[in-house]
Amino acid sequence: MKHALITGITGQDGSYLAELLLEKGYRVFGLVRRASTEGTSRIAHLAGKVTLIQGDLLDSGSLVRALEESRPQEVYNLGAQSFVSASFGQPMLTAEVTGIGVLRLLEAILRVDRSIRFYQASSSEMFGRVREVPQRETTPFHPRSPYGAAKEFGHAITVNYRESYALYACSGILFNHESPRRGLEFVTRKVTDAVAAIALGRQKELRLGNLDAKRDWGYAADYVDAMWRMLQQASPEDYVVATGESHTVRELVEVAFARAGLDWNKHVVLDPTLLRPAEVDALIGDATKARDRLGWKPEVGFRELVHLMVDADLQRRRGA
Repeated sequence: MKHALITGITGQDGSYLAELLLEKGYRVFGLVRRASTEGTSRIAHLAGKVTLIQGDLLDSGSLVRALEESRPQEVYNLGAQSFVSASFGQPMLTAEVTGIGVLRLLEAILRVDRSIRFYQASSSEMFGRVREVPQRETTPFHPRSPYGAAKEFGHAITVNYRESYALYACSGILFNHESPRRGLEFVTRKVTDAVAAIALGRQKELRLGNLDAKRDWGYAADYVDAMWRMLQQASPEDYVVATGESHTVRELVEVAFARAGLDWNKHVVLDPTLLRPAEVDALIGDATKARDRLGWKPEVGFRELVHLMVDADLQRRRGA
């Protein structure tokens, strides 16, 4: 039985990845931070099936102990301060967790077991002010947020340790991926949750910033499959994971409100205070390499994804 350690197991991607690995017969361990309040709602249904280990990407010693306890063949680093807007308000924390945290984990692997296969969750936010469309593995980075800059460091140090120490270390440059488990602070979930609230008469308006921003949105459950496939290859490489389709926030809004039989123009209010200090206007990924070498492709399309999220939020709010 293979062992896998997932940092960020309580997040959207971590919960879907844990499900996938359990289905494949892994023993799954998850790194969780000590907190005064319980934050494991996304993996509550996996209680008794996964082993949680207390640790923190800010604490090198705890990472060593987590590796020694779990003895994994595979480590998936999904832990991060992952909200782009928050990174402008907490740039130091974002750099320490999202950037230097990767280095701490790689150092822990060097100390405990160099045969561990390591996956780093890189991000399309590293492309920022894009140099070419679509973006692929060779596209230069130009991050437009502390989050993007921290992710670029994590990506670069993963490449460096792969080349310097012959570690099996690779990165998935994942474009935006969503689900009903997405945090409410992210625009997709902010929209679908508001649609549900408005449809049920519990909210009147939705305030948004840049409706013209374009993103490549996929389904999180599809994307964790790509993560797993990367660690099953003969040699470690980096891969863009994306749908290859670009949609505006306005399209997201239109599809979400229409799903609930609502006219978005009657409820959406543009709020300049919600604009980023530096916006990333257009992201669209070219996942040709992942398709050709990993045999991976997205199964859930944009409209189906938005409908899935709206339906889930309607069901949740009706039961609240």
